[in-house]
Amino acid sequence: MQLVATLPQVFSLLAEMSGNIHVGLAGTGAGIGVGLVGAKAAEAVGRNPGAQGQIMTIGIIFAALAEGLIFIAIFLGGN
Repeated sequence: MQLVATLPQVFSLLAEMSGNIHVGLAGTGAGIGVGLVGAKAAEAVGRNPGAQGQIMTIGIIFAALAEGLIFIAIFLGGN
């Protein structure tokens, strides 16, 4: 009888842990994505300094999109 009473608690704990892992992985992916966007934007400006404004604008937009994924993950995975 003890096992039956604790199964819902175990399932609840597993669901909460998987949600936390989900948010952590999304944060890691967003961090890597923003880092790559920044590195490639800096490389592009180094190759073509005249297009700095356009490159930085596009880089900031894509970095914001990558960061937006973490907010979606927090909304879906957070309690």
